Amino acid sequence: MRSYAFLILFSLFVGAASAQRKDSTFFFRADVSMTNNGFSIVPAFTLGAPAAYLDMRMGNKRLSFEPQFRFVLEGRPWSFIFIYRYKAIVKPRFQLTFGGHLPGLNYITRMVDVNGIEERLSVARRFLAAEIIPTYTVSKHVSVGMYYLRGHAFQQHGPQNSNFLALQGTFTKINLVGKTYFNFNPQVFYLKVDADDGFYVNATTTLGVQGFPFTLSGIVNKAIKSSIAARDFDWNISLIYTLDKHFVLK
Repeated sequence: MRSYAFLILFSLFVGAASAQRKDSTFFFRADVSMTNNGFSIVPAFTLGAPAAYLDMRMGNKRLSFEPQFRFVLEGRPWSFIFIYRYKAIVKPRFQLTFGGHLPGLNYITRMVDVNGIEERLSVARRFLAAEIIPTYTVSKHVSVGMYYLRGHAFQQHGPQNSNFLALQGTFTKINLVGKTYFNFNPQVFYLKVDADDGFYVNATTTLGVQGFPFTLSGIVNKAIKSSIAARDFDWNISLIYTLDKHFVLK
Protein backbone atom coordinates (compact mmCIF):
# COMPACT_ATOMS: atom_id res chain seq x y z
CA MET A 1 0.00 0.00 0.00
CA ARG A 2 2.87 2.40 0.82
CA SER A 3 4.53 1.64 -2.53
CA TYR A 4 1.19 2.27 -4.26
CA ALA A 5 0.84 5.59 -2.46
CA PHE A 6 4.39 6.58 -3.43
CA LEU A 7 3.69 5.85 -7.09
CA ILE A 8 0.56 7.98 -6.95
CA LEU A 9 2.47 10.85 -5.34
CA PHE A 10 5.17 10.61 -7.98
CA SER A 11 2.63 10.66 -10.82
CA LEU A 12 0.87 13.63 -9.23
CA PHE A 13 4.07 15.69 -9.08
CA VAL A 14 5.05 14.74 -12.62
CA GLY A 15 1.54 15.59 -13.76
CA ALA A 16 1.67 18.90 -11.94
CA ALA A 17 4.74 20.03 -13.88
CA SER A 18 3.19 19.00 -17.19
CA ALA A 19 -0.21 20.52 -16.39
CA GLN A 20 1.29 23.83 -15.34
CA ARG A 21 3.03 24.20 -18.71
CA LYS A 22 -0.10 23.39 -20.70
CA ASP A 23 -2.85 25.10 -18.71
CA SER A 24 -2.69 28.58 -17.18
CA THR A 25 -6.21 28.52 -15.71
CA PHE A 26 -6.74 28.09 -11.97
CA PHE A 27 -9.94 27.35 -10.05
CA PHE A 28 -10.89 27.58 -6.39
CA ARG A 29 -14.08 26.21 -4.88
CA ALA A 30 -15.16 26.01 -1.25
CA ASP A 31 -18.32 24.40 0.11
CA VAL A 32 -19.27 25.21 3.71
CA SER A 33 -22.12 23.08 5.00
CA MET A 34 -24.00 22.03 8.11
CA THR A 35 -25.77 18.68 8.40
CA ASN A 36 -28.08 17.04 10.92
CA ASN A 37 -26.24 13.70 10.69
CA GLY A 38 -22.59 13.23 9.86
CA PHE A 39 -22.12 9.79 8.37
CA SER A 40 -19.51 8.11 6.22
CA ILE A 41 -19.66 5.46 3.52
CA VAL A 42 -17.25 3.50 5.77
CA PRO A 43 -19.47 2.89 8.85
CA ALA A 44 -16.53 2.87 11.31
CA PHE A 45 -15.97 6.56 10.44
CA THR A 46 -19.61 7.61 10.89
CA LEU A 47 -20.21 10.37 13.43
CA GLY A 48 -23.98 10.01 13.86
CA ALA A 49 -24.41 13.58 15.14
CA PRO A 50 -24.79 17.11 13.68
CA ALA A 51 -21.62 18.28 11.94
CA ALA A 52 -20.06 21.09 9.91
CA TYR A 53 -18.05 20.54 6.70
CA LEU A 54 -15.50 22.60 4.81
CA ASP A 55 -14.72 20.97 1.45
CA MET A 56 -12.28 22.75 -0.88
CA ARG A 57 -11.02 22.18 -4.43
CA MET A 58 -8.22 24.11 -6.08
CA GLY A 59 -6.02 23.50 -9.09
CA ASN A 60 -6.06 23.54 -12.86
CA LYS A 61 -7.38 21.36 -15.67
CA ARG A 62 -5.20 18.40 -14.72
CA LEU A 63 -4.11 18.65 -11.10
CA SER A 64 -6.18 19.48 -8.03
CA PHE A 65 -5.84 19.57 -4.26
CA GLU A 66 -9.13 18.79 -2.51
CA PRO A 67 -8.89 18.89 1.30
CA GLN A 68 -11.92 18.09 3.45
CA PHE A 69 -12.31 19.32 7.03
CA ARG A 70 -15.18 18.02 9.16
CA PHE A 71 -16.11 18.95 12.71
CA VAL A 72 -18.62 18.00 15.34
CA LEU A 73 -20.77 21.08 15.99
CA GLU A 74 -19.46 21.29 19.56
CA GLY A 75 -16.09 22.20 18.04
CA ARG A 76 -13.94 19.07 18.11
CA PRO A 77 -12.56 17.59 14.87
CA TRP A 78 -14.23 14.61 13.21
CA SER A 79 -12.09 13.98 10.12
CA PHE A 80 -9.51 15.72 7.93
CA ILE A 81 -8.72 14.27 4.49
CA PHE A 82 -6.03 15.70 2.21
CA ILE A 83 -6.85 14.55 -1.33
CA TYR A 84 -4.62 15.02 -4.37
CA ARG A 85 -5.99 14.17 -7.84
CA TYR A 86 -4.47 14.11 -11.31
CA LYS A 87 -6.45 13.70 -14.56
CA ALA A 88 -4.22 11.41 -16.61
CA ILE A 89 -6.64 11.37 -19.57
CA VAL A 90 -8.80 14.36 -20.51
CA LYS A 91 -10.93 13.81 -23.61
CA PRO A 92 -14.22 15.41 -24.61
CA ARG A 93 -16.10 12.28 -23.54
CA PHE A 94 -13.70 10.37 -21.27
CA GLN A 95 -11.59 11.24 -18.25
CA LEU A 96 -9.34 9.04 -16.12
CA THR A 97 -8.31 10.39 -12.72
CA PHE A 98 -5.84 9.02 -10.18
CA GLY A 99 -5.86 10.24 -6.61
CA GLY A 100 -4.44 9.80 -3.15
CA HIS A 101 -5.61 10.55 0.38
CA LEU A 102 -2.28 11.59 1.83
CA PRO A 103 -3.14 11.37 4.65
CA GLY A 104 -6.64 10.85 5.99
CA LEU A 105 -7.29 11.51 9.67
CA ASN A 106 -10.34 10.24 11.55
CA TYR A 107 -10.81 11.44 15.13
CA ILE A 108 -12.41 9.40 17.91
CA THR A 109 -12.77 10.26 21.61
CA ARG A 110 -11.08 8.13 24.25
CA MET A 111 -10.48 8.39 27.97
CA VAL A 112 -6.75 9.16 28.37
CA ASP A 113 -4.65 9.32 31.55
CA VAL A 114 -2.92 12.74 31.70
CA ASN A 115 -0.69 13.06 34.77
CA GLY A 116 -2.97 10.77 36.72
CA ILE A 117 -6.17 12.51 35.63
CA GLU A 118 -8.64 10.80 33.28
CA GLU A 119 -9.67 13.11 30.43
CA ARG A 120 -11.76 12.50 27.33
CA LEU A 121 -9.57 13.55 24.39
CA SER A 122 -9.70 13.35 20.61
CA VAL A 123 -7.40 10.66 19.20
CA ALA A 124 -6.44 10.67 15.51
CA ARG A 125 -6.48 7.49 13.43
CA ARG A 126 -4.22 7.80 10.37
CA PHE A 127 -4.91 6.34 6.94
CA LEU A 128 -3.55 6.33 3.41
CA ALA A 129 -5.78 5.65 0.43
CA ALA A 130 -5.44 5.46 -3.34
CA GLU A 131 -8.25 5.99 -5.85
CA ILE A 132 -8.98 5.44 -9.54
CA ILE A 133 -11.88 7.31 -11.19
CA PRO A 134 -12.84 6.69 -14.85
CA THR A 135 -15.71 8.91 -16.07
CA TYR A 136 -17.64 8.95 -19.35
CA THR A 137 -19.69 12.02 -20.34
CA VAL A 138 -22.99 11.09 -21.98
CA SER A 139 -24.27 14.64 -22.47
CA LYS A 140 -23.94 18.15 -21.04
CA HIS A 141 -25.90 17.16 -17.94
CA VAL A 142 -25.24 13.41 -17.66
CA SER A 143 -22.15 11.32 -16.95
CA VAL A 144 -21.45 7.80 -15.70
CA GLY A 145 -18.38 6.33 -14.11
CA MET A 146 -16.67 4.09 -11.60
CA TYR A 147 -14.85 4.88 -8.39
CA TYR A 148 -12.35 2.56 -6.72
CA LEU A 149 -10.66 3.32 -3.39
CA ARG A 150 -8.16 1.21 -1.46
CA GLY A 151 -7.45 2.33 2.10
CA HIS A 152 -4.90 1.23 4.69
CA ALA A 153 -4.63 2.15 8.39
CA PHE A 154 -1.49 2.76 10.46
CA GLN A 155 -2.92 1.93 13.90
CA GLN A 156 -3.95 -1.47 15.20
CA HIS A 157 -7.37 -0.45 16.55
CA GLY A 158 -10.23 0.16 14.14
CA PRO A 159 -10.46 -0.90 10.49
CA GLN A 160 -7.16 -1.89 8.87
CA ASN A 161 -7.88 -2.36 5.18
CA SER A 162 -10.83 -1.23 3.10
CA ASN A 163 -11.88 -1.60 -0.52
CA PHE A 164 -14.65 0.47 -2.07
CA LEU A 165 -15.94 -0.01 -5.63
CA ALA A 166 -18.88 2.02 -6.97
CA LEU A 167 -20.83 2.44 -10.18
CA GLN A 168 -21.95 6.07 -10.30
CA GLY A 169 -24.29 8.29 -12.27
CA THR A 170 -24.21 12.09 -12.30
CA PHE A 171 -27.11 14.27 -13.41
CA THR A 172 -26.33 17.99 -13.05
CA LYS A 173 -28.27 21.23 -13.41
CA ILE A 174 -31.54 19.59 -14.39
CA ASN A 175 -34.02 22.46 -14.77
CA LEU A 176 -37.19 22.52 -12.69
CA VAL A 177 -39.23 25.77 -12.54
CA GLY A 178 -37.76 29.15 -13.42
CA LYS A 179 -34.15 29.28 -12.22
CA THR A 180 -34.44 26.29 -9.90
CA TYR A 181 -32.53 23.09 -10.68
CA PHE A 182 -31.49 19.83 -9.09
CA ASN A 183 -28.47 17.53 -9.18
CA PHE A 184 -28.87 13.79 -8.70
CA ASN A 185 -25.98 11.42 -7.96
CA PRO A 186 -26.98 7.76 -7.50
CA GLN A 187 -24.52 4.95 -6.96
CA VAL A 188 -24.44 1.26 -6.17
CA PHE A 189 -21.32 0.09 -4.40
CA TYR A 190 -19.45 -2.81 -2.84
CA LEU A 191 -17.57 -2.20 0.42
CA LYS A 192 -15.11 -4.56 2.08
CA VAL A 193 -13.67 -3.64 5.49
CA ASP A 194 -11.20 -6.24 6.74
CA ALA A 195 -13.14 -9.55 6.85
CA ASP A 196 -16.62 -8.02 6.44
CA ASP A 197 -18.28 -6.80 3.26
CA GLY A 198 -21.56 -5.62 1.82
CA PHE A 199 -23.51 -4.20 -1.12
CA TYR A 200 -25.27 -0.83 -0.86
CA VAL A 201 -27.22 1.78 -2.81
CA ASN A 202 -26.71 5.47 -2.18
CA ALA A 203 -28.05 8.69 -3.69
CA THR A 204 -27.43 12.41 -3.22
CA THR A 205 -30.01 14.99 -4.35
CA THR A 206 -29.23 18.71 -4.39
CA LEU A 207 -31.71 21.55 -4.95
CA GLY A 208 -30.53 25.02 -5.96
CA VAL A 209 -31.30 28.29 -7.72
CA GLN A 210 -29.16 29.58 -10.57
CA GLY A 211 -26.89 32.39 -9.35
CA PHE A 212 -27.68 31.80 -5.66
CA PRO A 213 -24.81 30.44 -3.52
CA PHE A 214 -26.94 28.36 -1.11
CA THR A 215 -28.15 24.84 -1.92
CA LEU A 216 -30.03 22.16 0.00
CA SER A 217 -28.71 18.61 -0.25
CA GLY A 218 -29.88 15.24 1.05
CA ILE A 219 -28.22 11.82 1.10
CA VAL A 220 -29.80 8.39 1.61
CA ASN A 221 -27.80 5.20 2.08
CA LYS A 222 -29.33 1.68 2.10
CA ALA A 223 -27.70 -1.70 2.64
CA ILE A 224 -28.75 -4.40 0.17
CA LYS A 225 -26.84 -7.22 1.87
CA SER A 226 -24.05 -6.64 4.36
CA SER A 227 -22.11 -8.24 7.23
CA ILE A 228 -20.62 -4.86 8.23
CA ALA A 229 -21.87 -3.60 11.61
CA ALA A 230 -23.85 -0.46 10.68
CA ARG A 231 -27.36 0.85 10.17
CA ASP A 232 -29.20 -0.74 7.24
CA PHE A 233 -30.57 2.69 6.36
CA ASP A 234 -29.11 6.13 7.02
CA TRP A 235 -29.74 9.64 5.75
CA ASN A 236 -28.95 13.31 6.26
CA ILE A 237 -29.83 16.75 4.99
CA SER A 238 -27.37 19.64 4.59
CA LEU A 239 -27.42 23.37 3.92
CA ILE A 240 -24.45 24.33 1.73
CA TYR A 241 -22.83 27.66 0.87
CA THR A 242 -20.58 27.59 -2.22
CA LEU A 243 -17.80 29.95 -3.31
CA ASP A 244 -16.64 29.18 -6.86
CA LYS A 245 -13.94 31.23 -8.62
CA HIS A 246 -11.86 30.82 -11.78
CA PHE A 247 -8.67 32.69 -12.66
CA VAL A 248 -6.31 32.99 -15.63
CA LEU A 249 -2.67 33.07 -14.59
CA LYS A 250 -0.38 35.30 -16.64
